[in-house]
Parts: sequence; structure tokens; C-alpha cells
Amino acid sequence: MKTETAYTILYVAAITWMTLLMGVMLVRSVKGPGATNRLIAVNMSGTLVNGVILVLSGLLDERWLGDVALIYTMISFATVLILTRVTLQASAAKA
Repeated sequence: MKTETAYTILYVAAITWMTLLMGVMLVRSVKGPGATNRLIAVNMSGTLVNGVILVLSGLLDERWLGDVALIYTMISFATVLILTRVTLQASAAKA
């Protein structure tokens, strides 16, 4: 087996595994027992999407996808901060 073939199999397996985990996180973000679990699921989904982008960067040998992953990370972080603030304000208003 050539090295390129082994790397391709590894990349495809990693993308498949992360895609399955994203499905689990999607279910948890909708079904989760509480707001905290939903926030963690949304954050984990963003992390998995970032991982898929980085693995695709290696698979396709496109280095610019690393820059896309960095930008996506910043957007995902800001989204989780905003969702956390909204959730805390909503819980404070109930109390």
C-alpha cells in the first residue's frame, strides 16, 4: 500500500467519524435536557466542523482551507459567547 493511499483512507475515516459525531451533537443540541447541554453541543458541533475543514485541507492539499478554519473558529467562539449571554439573561429574568 502506498503512503498516499493510506493517508486518503485515514482522512476519509476521520471525516466519516466526525460527521457521525456531528449528527449526535445535533440530536443533543435539540433534545438536550437543559440549556447548558445545548450550548455545549453547539460548541462541540463547531469544533467538529472545524476539524472536518482541517482534515479536508490535508486531503485536498489546499492550504487556504486552514485560513477558513481559523475564521470559522473565531465566528464559532463569538456565537457561543453570545448564546451564553442570552441564556444567562433568560435564566436571570426567570429568577
